[in-house]
Amino acid sequence: MLHAWRSARSLPGWLQAVFVGQFVSAAGSLAWIYLTLYLVSERHLTSGRAGLLAATYGVGLIAGNLLGGGVGDRIGLRRSLLGSLVGWAATCVLVPLSPVAVLPVLLVSAGLLSGAARPLMWAVVLGALPSDRRREGAALSRVVNNAGSVIGPPLGALAAAGPFAVIFVADAVTSLVLAGVIWRRCPRDARPHPVLVVRTAQSRPNDQNRTTVRAALRASPLVVAVLLTVIAVDTAYRQYYVALPLQLRDLGQRPIWYGLLITANCLVIVLFEVQIALRLARHRAAAVIAAGYAVVGLGWLVIGVHAGLATIIAATVIVTAGEMLYKPTATATVADAAPPGRTGTYQSLYAAASISGMVLAPALGGAGYGISPRGLWLAAAAVPLLAGAVLARVGAGDRVTRPA
Repeated sequence: MLHAWRSARSLPGWLQAVFVGQFVSAAGSLAWIYLTLYLVSERHLTSGRAGLLAATYGVGLIAGNLLGGGVGDRIGLRRSLLGSLVGWAATCVLVPLSPVAVLPVLLVSAGLLSGAARPLMWAVVLGALPSDRRREGAALSRVVNNAGSVIGPPLGALAAAGPFAVIFVADAVTSLVLAGVIWRRCPRDARPHPVLVVRTAQSRPNDQNRTTVRAALRASPLVVAVLLTVIAVDTAYRQYYVALPLQLRDLGQRPIWYGLLITANCLVIVLFEVQIALRLARHRAAAVIAAGYAVVGLGWLVIGVHAGLATIIAATVIVTAGEMLYKPTATATVADAAPPGRTGTYQSLYAAASISGMVLAPALGGAGYGISPRGLWLAAAAVPLLAGAVLARVGAGDRVTRPA
């Protein structure tokens, strides 16, 4: 934690203020956590119908992650981020006031706005830092969000005992706090880049080629490999939220154990992630990401060998270590490869890939666990281990084409 504090103090003052706003917003990010419970308890829907409505939010969330950065590149990252935060706050207020018939459209819109804010925030933070500090910046942003997540859900649980509207209002207010910080402290958007310019290996010194994002990605095989492998690894990683609570239930453990494991995951990240990012800042990105994948695989392998409370606790620590290795480094690697004026677009590509497991993990994990719990854990271990081997091979030498 001391390393995180020292690192943050060395950043520009406006970015420090943004991190404070992020912490407040993360602590109040309660609406989506308690959405299904709200729909069942307050709106008296069946669990099946509540699940379908919650799924509409997930659809919007993925679309927002995929599209938000590109919108920011066109009209300005700061402007787009403000719009997404204010729009999300408005939907939070409208949900408890709207009839059930309107909720599908409202929840899709909420997911779209919430999802767009994620790559836009990454683009604002990482775009403000030099390349050699981006891993550190990504780690700091994750630490701030996890610190907020340590205190937010328990407070939300207390608030849920009263009117659910309190949760939605709290989420709206804390989001507006972050929007206010962005508006007052974040530098105004520069003029958008009208053309995507990339210098390829065949280019002469004064030869600038107009190209598309697709062509730029072809020139960056490491980035393509990161995006593809993150989809697979995120699906395996998110068994933490799908298969792990089922495994604890089948072992006869009380739900409190799962809550404690989630809290432990957040605390470990808060305490150690920035320190790890600083220590490994000079190591090749591909090697660090691949190692993180492998560590996640080893964590699930522990449960696959023997499922018990002790091995689940050990696996939580191991998987968290892998997460701390690969997530900030992968985020920074994609930012490093972004051509001028396309930071938001590249962060949208990464954001969409890195949350793909929210869709794939429940379907694959639920079905796989029903067939064979041990088989699921072994498969969840094999996928990151294989992805790490692939990425290590593709990324030998870190051949990322950085824009001129």
